[in-house]
Amino acid sequence: MQDGTLTLTDSRTSKTYTIPIIHGNIRAIDLRQIKVNEDDFGMMSYDPAFTNTASCESRITFIDGDKGILEYRGYPIEQLAENCTYTEVAYLLLHGELPNAKQLEQWNYEITNRTMIHENIKKIFDGFHYDAHPMGMLISSVAALSTFYKEAKHIHEPANRHVQILRLIGKMPTLAAYAYRHSQGLPYVYPDNELSYTENFMN
Repeated sequence: MQDGTLTLTDSRTSKTYTIPIIHGNIRAIDLRQIKVNEDDFGMMSYDPAFTNTASCESRITFIDGDKGILEYRGYPIEQLAENCTYTEVAYLLLHGELPNAKQLEQWNYEITNRTMIHENIKKIFDGFHYDAHPMGMLISSVAALSTFYKEAKHIHEPANRHVQILRLIGKMPTLAAYAYRHSQGLPYVYPDNELSYTENFMN
């Protein structure tokens, strides 16, 4: 929705341009109409490191670094950290609202029953050097999951996409624990579904 307009006058040509303001911002592409002549590419904005450029509009996250504000779906991060579990926040990010007791029980059940990983994933970890960076191992093992779940590529199917989300959330503690135990030269331990999501990170 347009908030108003910004009027610019190019001193090179004395031409005046009207650019719409949307949610307090202007679109960089709207500057392209500013030209010295028709052969020009058009004006561009120059903003190294995106210090004052928004790349997207998010309904999930609000950040104001100068004021120390971080919100997820309108909830301050401090409130979520103090009062919610990891899986509750994951539900919030995906669905827009915190789950009620019944929704959380079902959500945790669906995640917990997807913590196991294929045995061949162990071979991938075994191929890493003992001092490989944990994040490198984690990224590689997550990427490898796509070779075990080929239907994951059908991202435009909502039901299938939901299953892949559950799989990824469920398997992350297992993959992280495997990466850590590999770096310590310890045997891998299967996830324990009697433990909480966070406890399985430490299993």
